[in-house]
Amino acid sequence: MDWEPISEEAIWGEMNAAEAKMSPRQKNLWENIRIVPEKWQQHLGGNEGQGFWVVAIWGRTVLWYNDIEEGFNLSSYQRYGTIEEYYCAQDELQWSLYKILNAVDTGSNFGPSLGPPTALDFRST
Repeated sequence: MDWEPISEEAIWGEMNAAEAKMSPRQKNLWENIRIVPEKWQQHLGGNEGQGFWVVAIWGRTVLWYNDIEEGFNLSSYQRYGTIEEYYCAQDELQWSLYKILNAVDTGSNFGPSLGPPTALDFRST
């Protein structure tokens, strides 16, 4: 079976399902940073699906859905419309909101994230 990028309708379904699981504090944050989903470019992993859906913007950080890995991620951006880093955290939306709230509360970054897949070299040396 071939991979197909997630549709706009399906990303709305993901967001609506997540809202039902959000705490009041997460929902308040979500209402303040969410945007109408937009496809942004990410040249390391997003070319095949013509980009990834960005669903929220917080400062210089975007909250986006990696439909290859099926999870939400937080990445920085410098230019509107381009996601800087590729991550495959496979988080649910409300987990990403928790990371933002934790960063606000503690003044720290978002914690460890899983980066892009890397090739393994199985040759013996």
